[in-house]
Parts: sequence; structure tokens; C-alpha cells
Amino acid sequence: MAVGRRAEMMEENRNKLIAAARKAFAEKGFAAASMDELTASVGLTRGALYHNFGDKRGLLAAVVAQVDGEMAQRAKEIASTAEEGWDRLLAEGIAYIKMALNAEVQRIVLLDGPAFLGEPSGWPSQNACFEATRSAVAGLIERGVVKPVDVEAAARLLNGAALNAALWVAAAEQPEQQLPKAIEVFIHMAEGLRF
Repeated sequence: MAVGRRAEMMEENRNKLIAAARKAFAEKGFAAASMDELTASVGLTRGALYHNFGDKRGLLAAVVAQVDGEMAQRAKEIASTAEEGWDRLLAEGIAYIKMALNAEVQRIVLLDGPAFLGEPSGWPSQNACFEATRSAVAGLIERGVVKPVDVEAAARLLNGAALNAALWVAAAEQPEQQLPKAIEVFIHMAEGLRF
């Protein structure tokens, strides 16, 4: 088999496993999802799973990265309708918090992710979000919209507030009731950075 075709097949298998795991983790949760059923559903073996991800936890990390990356992209798309600058940064944080009502996001990223992968602030996808926020904050400070505070501290606290608000909403017995509270306080906290 040609090297190029082999690489293609490996990538195809990887994508099949991620898609199947995403479905299984969303429906059953990480702990209850059977790796034998998951791999069989896409015509692969556990060996393919271990080869591509090391173990079930590695597969969860890949699924979390995919879903979290989509969340960040969706938040940016939603925020792009807001006026550029402060309003856009705030809209992006609010959009991220609102995604805590999405069942797939709730289960995979906000509940199982932290439970099985640890603190989200260390996830690569969260680091990408942080860098985008850091850049936005630096630009807002330069334009005199945000007080001259430490850029990294401001970006980490904004990101942390949005993430923790989403975690709180997702874990609530009645998330729909917590969401407006989380958004209101997030806005008040963030507004403290503005002149």
C-alpha cells in the first residue's frame, strides 16, 4: 500500500472514531460508552482506537477538542454581528456561556471533559481561546477602551469567568434558570475593565 494511501486511511479511521465517540459520549456519557460498541459501529477494532488515541481518555480529549473548537468558532460567528471592539468581545463571552444549554456541549465539554480530563484551562482548545481573548484585550487597551491593566491577567479572568459560568450553568439542575444570572454577572464583571 502506498504511503499516501495508508496515511489517508489512518486519518479516515481517526475521523470515524471521533465521530462515533462524539455520538456515544453525547448520548451515554463517557463512563457508560462502550469502546467495543463504538469501534464496531464504524467497522474498526479496539486496536485502531489504541493506535490513534492511546486509550478511551485520549479519544475523549480528541472529541472535547473538536467540540470546544466548534464552540469557539460559533461564539466568534455570533459575536461578528456585534459592533467591533468591546461589544464583540463581550458578545463572544456571552455566546460561549449560552452554549452550556446545548446537550452535547453540556455532556461532553462541560461535564465529562473536566471530570475525566481535568481542569479545562490546561486544554489546548482553551489555550487557543485565551490567545484570541488576549489579542482582543491588548487591542482594546491600545485604543483606550479598556483600562491599562495587565493584558494576560485580564484575558485569563475574562476567559475564566465565561468558562466557569458555562460550567455552572451546565451542572445546574435547571440550567435555563441559571443562564440569565450567569450572563448578567459576567457583563457586570467585564464592564469593570472599561473606562
